[in-house]
Amino acid sequence: MNDFDRLIDRWRLVVNHTTVELSEVDDAAARRRPAPGKWSIKEIIGHLIDSASNNHRRFVEAQGKDDLICQGYAQDDWVQFQRYQDAPLTDLLGLWAAYNHHLARVVETTPGAVLEQVRTKHNLDEVAWQTVPRNEPVTLAYFVRDYVGHFEHHLAQIRALLPRGEAS
Repeated sequence: MNDFDRLIDRWRLVVNHTTVELSEVDDAAARRRPAPGKWSIKEIIGHLIDSASNNHRRFVEAQGKDDLICQGYAQDDWVQFQRYQDAPLTDLLGLWAAYNHHLARVVETTPGAVLEQVRTKHNLDEVAWQTVPRNEPVTLAYFVRDYVGHFEHHLAQIRALLPRGEAS
């Protein structure tokens, strides 16, 4: 098993574990914002759904082109316009989990040569979580790892928002 296969296995395990873990969180805790202008647990999960949606398109389109020029999106607006705060947490978790399982399958079935193809033209200085200067080459594999790191970062934020004893 190579490092990328281990990444995909970890991706699936984290999604499965998190879905179970957060399914026990009550609505009041999931709606609580830590400070004005900060997202609640529901809104963070909503943001992760949006991230999956946007990266789905990026990962698929990257298979048929030589660059990694990707469209960005207004993250705060997406969270606000979709009113994640008002949605049932179980619905959000189910959608996030299903989307990530699909996305992991898309990535898993992407040929290794496509994942490792060096792309000299990209805008990961604008759209990646861990940005890469525009003059440095990148690979789709890097962008996938960045996506997984991004959602793990937000899951750590969620865990910090949980009342003691809510989840482990």
